Amino acid sequence: MSVLIKTPQEIEIIAEGGKRLAEIMKELKKAARPGMTTKALDRLAENLIFKLGGKCSFKGYKNGSGQPFPACLCSSINNEIVHAVPSERIIKEGDLLSLDLGIFYQGFHTDMAETLAIGRASPLAEKLIIVTREALRRGIKVIKPGRHFGDIGFTIQEYVESQGFNVIRELCGHGIGRQLHEEPEILNYGRREDGPELVKGMVFCLEPMLTTGNWRIKKAENGFAYETMDNSLSCHFEHTVAITENGVRVLTA
Repeated sequence: MSVLIKTPQEIEIIAEGGKRLAEIMKELKKAARPGMTTKALDRLAENLIFKLGGKCSFKGYKNGSGQPFPACLCSSINNEIVHAVPSERIIKEGDLLSLDLGIFYQGFHTDMAETLAIGRASPLAEKLIIVTREALRRGIKVIKPGRHFGDIGFTIQEYVESQGFNVIRELCGHGIGRQLHEEPEILNYGRREDGPELVKGMVFCLEPMLTTGNWRIKKAENGFAYETMDNSLSCHFEHTVAITENGVRVLTA
């Protein structure tokens, strides 16, 4: 495994892209409402990316089967975990909507995701959102030079399971930079002091994906989205982060 270390100058460029991405995500969350299609959200995302001087990271990106992703935005609903393609599907009151977006800015990618309830959601759905967001926060808090990737996964898994939910095991975070997906893969479960050591200059995406049911997953018929095997609710939060001398810097804050 070869992890690409970023220079301070490169991290500043990624941070500027991340700032723009966070602005776009904020606008998408404000726009999402019952009766809207996920395709309309995708058009808004693409327009905002262009307006802020970036390009879509996901559009045209080829997955494991070699199919190019046809949109800028991943818009997953309820039992869909990640990579759902925007369509004429209408967002409904009570839905859990996960928005996952990446932008390419001045030679570098950034990636982030948030899940929101559309209107009034069930208490279980609301709790799932709170726990997933907190799992990401706790995972980020662990990051500093000298720790290990297993420390991050252990911290996320221990907290999530204490709250009665499960971590999706078959999907993970990833390094990021000039390529959208770089080494290493970052699991949301694990053991303390396991895996590679965290080193200053690493930039990666930490993205806990949780479910209210079993963590087993299945591929959707369109070949892109992943769904929970038992159709239980899923939730996803993600930030791009960099390791600094003092700890961690969130680049998509």
